[in-house]
Amino acid sequence: MTEQSDAASPDGPEGQPLTDRGSNRSQRPASAAFRAFMSSAWAQRRVVPPEQDPAAPFAADRRGRLSDRFPGDRLVLPAGPLKVRSNDTDYRFRAHSAFAHLTGLGGEHEPDAVLVLEPSADGGHEAVLYFRPLAGRDTEEFYGDARYGEFWVGARWTLEEAEALTGLRCAHIDALPDALAKDAGTVQLRVVREADDAVTRLVDDLRASDATASGSAESSESATQEDDALAEAASELRLVKDAYEIEQMRLAVAATADGFAEVVRSLGRAEAHRRGERVIEGAFAARAREEGNAVGYDTIAAAGDHATTLHWIRNDGAVRSGELLLLDAGVEVDSLYTADVTRTLPVSGEFSEVQRRVYAAVLDAADAAFAVVKPGAIFRDVHAAAMEVLAARLEEWGLLPVSAAESLDPDGQQHRRWMPHGTSHHLGIDVHDCAQARREMYLDAELRPGMVFTIEPGLYFKADDLAVPASYRGIGVRIEDDVLVTDSGYENLSAALPRTPDDVEAWMASLRP
Repeated sequence: MTEQSDAASPDGPEGQPLTDRGSNRSQRPASAAFRAFMSSAWAQRRVVPPEQDPAAPFAADRRGRLSDRFPGDRLVLPAGPLKVRSNDTDYRFRAHSAFAHLTGLGGEHEPDAVLVLEPSADGGHEAVLYFRPLAGRDTEEFYGDARYGEFWVGARWTLEEAEALTGLRCAHIDALPDALAKDAGTVQLRVVREADDAVTRLVDDLRASDATASGSAESSESATQEDDALAEAASELRLVKDAYEIEQMRLAVAATADGFAEVVRSLGRAEAHRRGERVIEGAFAARAREEGNAVGYDTIAAAGDHATTLHWIRNDGAVRSGELLLLDAGVEVDSLYTADVTRTLPVSGEFSEVQRRVYAAVLDAADAAFAVVKPGAIFRDVHAAAMEVLAARLEEWGLLPVSAAESLDPDGQQHRRWMPHGTSHHLGIDVHDCAQARREMYLDAELRPGMVFTIEPGLYFKADDLAVPASYRGIGVRIEDDVLVTDSGYENLSAALPRTPDDVEAWMASLRP
């Protein structure tokens, strides 16, 4: 075997590791004179502790309920790290949902942070937030760290500011390893494994070290099951929203409705552009950034046959008069709660006869699902009510190869060819919230006041679907609303957006020039 050439060597001809080569473009001075001057002549900071965030008392109550599930255990809930988008640039930070829910921190707070619920002698827990606080201006991080430095990305919180804002005891992230290792062998560790690989490795290493020292033989499978129980509990904690969460959902839905109106105003420009779907996506995204944190998920701006692709997010197609636009979009507000709304709009402003027929069937299915919603009803029955309507309509139109009753039988399901997704999912700090909840707490659960979920039936007839007449092909319709279960029934949080065909047409006419 020949020797590796200098060009292929990890250290290269000058012995510089690949990991250091990103600095080759840098011309930052490194002299002692520069460092001394850079750390001098700055005005003294005027530190005014912020008022406590309105979410803080609600987050404290949530932590208390989680604490009750795991007495004596040390619970580790990371925010997660920054994620590289390209080379040395990161995506905007978005904390893991369990961390955000239990700290009340939204926006882009706080990469690398870890919430630890430390068991107390009284059986409860003390919550401690470990994070990377603001570095002094006499440090190189201040001007030299493009990922964390104040000169590059703005000031971070001090420990005192974070404590005032969150009501939590705060500590430097460097203290985390010792805190987690405390009382090794007597305190069980549980971690939300998916949130931060580095923190999960730290917890696993501490477990392995303790097992070696004690001679015990806890399997990695057993430890993972313990961690899964924490993730499950944190997810189920969000099934019923508190008053703060419901208010945030209202704000998210209101901002989303504004975004939909902005889309209608942009339809003329979208029709004139070769990638009109991108015009639609951009119009909504601009409103989401102006009024909230961002979009809660990638916007589906699907025109024509693209509307029959359930998660069409390429959004690179044309928007043509005479076709339908299926817009599935939601604004995520600064607290990270998101709406999830779909409306299907006639690009011309008026439905054709067949489009209106399909739209009306989907609307009837949605209304049937709404009629089920009340405390004590079973979550899965919301979907079943919508399916009964759609199967009946498909039978009326002569599209089913069997009767509606036969199709609704579990051994049939032919109607699902044109409606393959579920009708509802929980909604909140995740667009598909509470995803780690047990089946008996989700699909098979009784509805309770404070639950928030979607109702979103649809019909999708693809352009190449030979099982339907040509007049149906290329039509995709979905109507999606965000629903709050109340003591007496439900509230449609997104009712401000028109739903009936006539109201949709009138609303569009009022917005377009």
